[in-house]
Amino acid sequence: MSNDRGLIPYCQTQHQRDLISALVKHDGHRSKAAKELGVTERMVYKALSRIKKNAATQGYAPDHDMTHTAPEGFTIKGVSTLYDADGEQRAQWVKTSAEAKRLEDLRESIVEAFEDWRGQGKAATAPKQCSDNLLTVYPLGDPHLGMFAWHQETGSDFDLKIAEANLCETMRRLVACSPKSKTAILLNLGDFFHSDTQENRTLRSGNILDVDTRWSKVLRAGIRAVMACIEAAAKKHELVIVRNCIGNHDEHTSQMMSIALGMYYENSDRIIIHDTPSRFWYYRFGSVLFGSTHGDTTKPNQLAGIMAHDEPDNWGKTKHRYWYTGHIHTQNVIEYPGCIWESFRTLAGRDAWSQSRGYRSGRDMYAIVHHQDHGEVERHRVDVAMLK
Repeated sequence: MSNDRGLIPYCQTQHQRDLISALVKHDGHRSKAAKELGVTERMVYKALSRIKKNAATQGYAPDHDMTHTAPEGFTIKGVSTLYDADGEQRAQWVKTSAEAKRLEDLRESIVEAFEDWRGQGKAATAPKQCSDNLLTVYPLGDPHLGMFAWHQETGSDFDLKIAEANLCETMRRLVACSPKSKTAILLNLGDFFHSDTQENRTLRSGNILDVDTRWSKVLRAGIRAVMACIEAAAKKHELVIVRNCIGNHDEHTSQMMSIALGMYYENSDRIIIHDTPSRFWYYRFGSVLFGSTHGDTTKPNQLAGIMAHDEPDNWGKTKHRYWYTGHIHTQNVIEYPGCIWESFRTLAGRDAWSQSRGYRSGRDMYAIVHHQDHGEVERHRVDVAMLK
């Protein structure tokens, strides 16, 4: 007999309840349950794992005599038990974490929200006669969706509506003037979202952030904007590779956005979402090697050594090596032994904190074209002033 029936109270959606009912009906056989539900066995396995995780945080432990419970909104981190001289349990302390629970809930919410969208992302008809020996990189420098700025305080207005419109229009213009390279990389350099939690503070330093509108609305707008950028690129390029770097403003939401996009486009062979949680990401194109990271965890002069260490084979097989980073909102280009490092500006306006500290960098975005043998051969630029 299947013991999955006890998981029903811990289901959070009707889809999950239907899954457990099917497993109970078929005595725990996942393949039979999957066939009845019209889904893959892998989807049944992943959904069941999510339900069990939720059950475990609320004290469900079918294979143990003891039940460890945690207050609502908390996750169990560990249990300490006091026994007397006869081995009888006298007391027990349950160690919990509210932050871990909130982040797990957010991840599960995104997965569940996109369950009905899974595999539905389809790119436009593939363009014809693309150039195999060219690749176009579209670096998104710190978009900061959700940031709010008032022109009387900062010099210009900025909010969620402006951020989404500027990003989508800039991407459309850059795609229009770029060559028909077969491959494109949509490279989000981190801090796509201004705030990582509903508390509207930076995770590490706890700095208060100027945020526009509700957090969940910002997440929806962000995913919608990235989809628009992906679909714009897919009209010009046969293969679109998407990488969302982890920023210091969005350490968790950046990864969760990759999960959502990966689910949406999982049946597309033209749109590839790279969702590795590593801080460093690499891609080789012929004799060209790219590295990307947000830029908050290491210094630029360390990056060449990091690339050589992480990618020794590709380092030895390439002649043109590039590091693309964000974080500092200023344009810098430095050639180090073995590679060129470049940091990119942002389309976002200045918040009150940046304005008060004298930051005055420009606002723009690039499309950079690389040849598989010769490295960078051209680039195109859109300044934010061109969008007005």
